[in-house]
Amino acid sequence: MAEMRFFGYHGGMSKRVFGMVLAAGLSSRMGSTKQLLPYGKKTVLQTIVDTLIGSCLDGILVVLGHKASEIHGSLQGRDVAVCLNEDYRQGMFSSILAGFRELEGRTEGVLIVLGDQPQIQEADVREVVTAYRTGDKGIVIPTSQGKRGHPALIDISSYLEEIRELSGAEGLKPLMRGHPEDTLEVPIKQDRILRDMDTPEDYCLELGRLDPE
Repeated sequence: MAEMRFFGYHGGMSKRVFGMVLAAGLSSRMGSTKQLLPYGKKTVLQTIVDTLIGSCLDGILVVLGHKASEIHGSLQGRDVAVCLNEDYRQGMFSSILAGFRELEGRTEGVLIVLGDQPQIQEADVREVVTAYRTGDKGIVIPTSQGKRGHPALIDISSYLEEIRELSGAEGLKPLMRGHPEDTLEVPIKQDRILRDMDTPEDYCLELGRLDPE
């Protein structure tokens, strides 16, 4: 749907990292398409994408499914690539696989970004990506209050084949829990990495946390 190209960070021999935004879901619990919900002066998804564009990534891929054309149109003018997950009704794991197929051979690391976390900040992205680029671990996960959150990063040059062998019933949990020797947890003070928006109540809470302009 859009040409894949690199931009932003160019670190010589440093490992490349693409952000992969999972924005294909039905938003069934929300009752409306949460990617297109207003969040400040932008939509939820526009806010997420703009945060990623302002960070240290080599590129951004948005995985679309439900209402793909409308959501793609909302991103016009932004330097991102998109791909279509035709199996989006099967759940989030199908979108992960669709995105990885698109990114295979183009990047070493993939930062997995949920499409309903507009509160995530550039600093959160930079901490996770920098920990991967400067370290030797293939899985990097932000934590807050002792709990794991998002966005998490996976070295697909190391783990893509294992991911493809997963049943998908538990998403990526078997991988993320299965390699403690190759996993780095990055503490984040704020709890925003733990929150997402599944329901109208969640959405209202996030709107209430927005800084007044």
